[in-house]
Amino acid sequence: MAAPWAGALLVLVAAQAASRAACLEEEAAPDEWILLHVVQGHIGAGNYSYLRLNHEGRIVLRMRSLRGDADLYVSASTLHPSFDDYELQAVTCGQDVVRVPAHFQRPVGIGVYGHPSHRESEFEMKVYYDTTAEQQPFGAAASPHGADAGHRHAHAPEAAAQEDESVLWAVLIGVLKLVLEILF
Repeated sequence: MAAPWAGALLVLVAAQAASRAACLEEEAAPDEWILLHVVQGHIGAGNYSYLRLNHEGRIVLRMRSLRGDADLYVSASTLHPSFDDYELQAVTCGQDVVRVPAHFQRPVGIGVYGHPSHRESEFEMKVYYDTTAEQQPFGAAASPHGADAGHRHAHAPEAAAQEDESVLWAVLIGVLKLVLEILF
């Protein structure tokens, strides 16, 4: 009876390792982005760490989870955004990217959330100034990202698919832990 479970367990662990390796790859920043800050930190499961963004203009936040799974929530209306109160979010494994529009009122609140699937998460966030916004003749109105920026919880189809995949992995890891507890 243990042999079928061992094979399934091995396939699941191999798939998770391949997915994790793909998530840890970091893309190079475009030439139009100017690096302003690099922030590194640790966050416990179910906890938030808050940052404040004062830079004007269009800002790109690129965060990657070095260990665990840290999620990113951004708000122009509160300095303590959460998964219940935010304007922008990124909740993927590994690399999370949020583009903060120039029209957001400063300071902008940034919340880094430690996903409960890991006891502790370690992250690195790079803060870029996006100069491409200056080059657009009609400003943010011509930007596809600025069209619905004011709508709360607006998700792109790609973000929804990535969020579903992240939830699926969390469920699979939970089932795997349960099976391991039963077997051992």
